[in-house]
Amino acid sequence: MRRDVFQAIADPTRRAIIMLLAVGALTPNAIADHFDSSRQAVSKHLRILTECEILTQEQQGREIHYHLNADKMKDVEKWLEQFKMLMAKRFDQLDTVLEQLKSKGK
Repeated sequence: MRRDVFQAIADPTRRAIIMLLAVGALTPNAIADHFDSSRQAVSKHLRILTECEILTQEQQGREIHYHLNADKMKDVEKWLEQFKMLMAKRFDQLDTVLEQLKSKGK
């Protein structure tokens, strides 16, 4: 199943993992140390984030290090920008209505 970035950030644990990896690469055990959930639960979150291409894996000896692919987060940024433009347009329309009501009341 192909997942997208929005599925990845829908879960608070995955958002927390993204924030951890924004600082630097970590191993799965180092990531799991930050959570009260099981290592298997953290592994599932890491798999989903990797499927969404938000994380990349790098083999270093016997360990895997996870890195944040910040470019993938641009999908979220683009969507939010469209949403912000829509909301700004609506607020501008509301301002116009309020100004009209204000001038009628004088």
